Amino acid sequence: MKKVIIGIAVVILIAIIAIIFMITGKKEDKPNTQTGVKIETAQEMQNVMTSINTKLQDSLPGLEVREIDITDEFAFSSTTGLKSTNNVEAVIVSEPFINAQAYSAVMVKVSKDANIEEMKKEMLEGIDMRKWICVSAEKLRITNYEDVIFLVMSSEEWGKPVYDEFKNVVGGNIGKELEKTEEI
Repeated sequence: MKKVIIGIAVVILIAIIAIIFMITGKKEDKPNTQTGVKIETAQEMQNVMTSINTKLQDSLPGLEVREIDITDEFAFSSTTGLKSTNNVEAVIVSEPFINAQAYSAVMVKVSKDANIEEMKKEMLEGIDMRKWICVSAEKLRITNYEDVIFLVMSSEEWGKPVYDEFKNVVGGNIGKELEKTEEI
């Protein structure tokens, strides 16, 4: 009788261990919803922008990625649409080598205590979609990933794939999305 009880206990223990392994295995098979992408410095922002441009290079014009000097008021405001550099840590822009093409993608790193939604709204309202004089952007899209605001304005043909690729890079983990269409 004692051997039967020990045998049953061993079978139950093995069954419990097997169930634990099955449950643990199923959790690991689930897709990871966190991206692991880290965007904390101007260099990391440039890397993300360059990655997007490289992936979409066949459908975009020749682009350069550069950091904007936030102490240059004209460059800062014309790139971001913001009036003040308060709470801004860095700005990265991707624009064509030839400026007669209406395309601009911008990343703005803001401080942890910044009101991101207000800054996005100010950018939406403040950016000049006709800043190239002879051409204008059709569509402007803005969102954020954590404390990085992302803006792209251009034709739908160039802007939507870039915007979608940014969302893909950050795993879809974005804030409120804003957009504006240029009125002709």
